[in-house]
Amino acid sequence: MPKVKFTKNELKAQRDVLRRYKRYLPTLELKKMQLQIEVRKIDSLIAEKKKEENHIWEGLNAWIRLFSEDIDIGSYISVKEVKRSIGNIAGVNIPVFDNVEYERSPVDYYATPPWVDDGIEVLERLLKLRIEITIYERQRELLSDELRVTSQRVNLFEKVKIPECVENIRKIRIYLADEQTAAVVRAKIAKRKLLEIETGT
Repeated sequence: MPKVKFTKNELKAQRDVLRRYKRYLPTLELKKMQLQIEVRKIDSLIAEKKKEENHIWEGLNAWIRLFSEDIDIGSYISVKEVKRSIGNIAGVNIPVFDNVEYERSPVDYYATPPWVDDGIEVLERLLKLRIEITIYERQRELLSDELRVTSQRVNLFEKVKIPECVENIRKIRIYLADEQTAAVVRAKIAKRKLLEIETGT
């Protein structure tokens, strides 16, 4: 921390800095609140998507057990492209899921059971959900990082910078008041001495 000068200019400078901190702090607090809300929203979305994913898996496992055929449905489908765009929340750029395109291998309808088509569609839904969850998790990571930094700034302003300025202003004002008092005392002494010289007492 730089040493504080006990001058009127420094007093003005400290007051200006304090005003800036107090003006900036509500913006930071608002950003912190917004980020907290968004992180909670994303947590809720992730939980929903995972619940949906688990529900599909449970249905799929029960469904596959009905059939004795050992067929790798995954070999018929792969992700061709995941389309994303960039969103912005509280000044943070985040990836946003737009769409997913699949590459499908042709199905031999004579050599495979009739449920394979349905199985491929279910797998598409599962792949889409997994991609969405991954993107939401990345959003949460980015927003949580920004939330951590913003919270640190809020704490720095509230607990360090603003109290520091207030204390500096207090010390400078005391010093200047003491200086003024001393100057008045010196003036009175000088005046009395001058009077003594003039009157010869």
